[in-house]
Amino acid sequence: MSKAKTKKSKEVQIKDPLLHHVKKEWKLYTFLIIPILYYIIFKYVPVIGNIIAFRRYKGGPNILGEDWVGLRYFKQFLTDSNFWRAFWNTLRLSIGYLLVRFPATLIFALLINEVKNKMWKKTVQTVSYLPHFISLVVVCGMVKELLSSTGPINALLVKLGVEKIAFMSEPGWFDIVYIGSGIWQALGWGTILYLTAMTNINTELYEAAAIDGAGKFKQAIHVTIPGILPTIMTLLIMDIGNIITASNMQKILLLYNPLTQSRADIIDTLVYRMGIAGGNFSYASAVGLFSAVIGLVLVTTSNYLSKKFTETSLW
Repeated sequence: MSKAKTKKSKEVQIKDPLLHHVKKEWKLYTFLIIPILYYIIFKYVPVIGNIIAFRRYKGGPNILGEDWVGLRYFKQFLTDSNFWRAFWNTLRLSIGYLLVRFPATLIFALLINEVKNKMWKKTVQTVSYLPHFISLVVVCGMVKELLSSTGPINALLVKLGVEKIAFMSEPGWFDIVYIGSGIWQALGWGTILYLTAMTNINTELYEAAAIDGAGKFKQAIHVTIPGILPTIMTLLIMDIGNIITASNMQKILLLYNPLTQSRADIIDTLVYRMGIAGGNFSYASAVGLFSAVIGLVLVTTSNYLSKKFTETSLW
């Protein structure tokens, strides 16, 4: 009888190993309660509010709107020139930033990985990480001061015999200011995952490549990059999915002005201006829902292509 009982208990454990593990490590699983509640309250419950994209909402006790209007607000913003200006500005800024930041971060991580002096390596990493911890308000204030007409950069240009440049008021300079300041702030922090992945590469592969006559450049191309390819593709998929929905609205609000609005106005600032500032919540919700759907399509497509060509995917 005892043997039969033990067999039955083993079968139950095998059939439901997750439940058995939860019972065994329940104290550790209690740490998940707060994160789960956070996502439920602040991520999933607000999804219900998307219903006002299809209803007329003017504020008041009825938080889900007064009347059903269907696709009225979607048709409204799709024929709005301000929306399409913001849409193309979002694509231009996000893709431009991605095309510069993504390879720059990877190259910087490869360079740091080649530094053998531990003291120097830690110093470079610390200095490159510091801008990430500076408040965005402070960063934008520094950018404005450095690039102002009386700032040090224009003072240097005058000494070199070059006319002053209105960096903060000429629309053509906004992309460079936005992307350049973003690279300075995020470059070092973005190397953390790459450097962590590089520590898992078998050192014998480098030794074999060196015996075959491969220099540092070829070792990076044929050993390091293939070794961290899953990490590269995972980050790239997430970045592509966030092209529409993850523009830095706070930074743009702090940097742009009426003179640069034609180049700086993005979907998020349009939603903020129409929804929070203008009180047109239904219109803003429709725009936000539309951009979220595009983000879902982008991340799904990039995940499919990555899985097909590199056998690496998020799911």
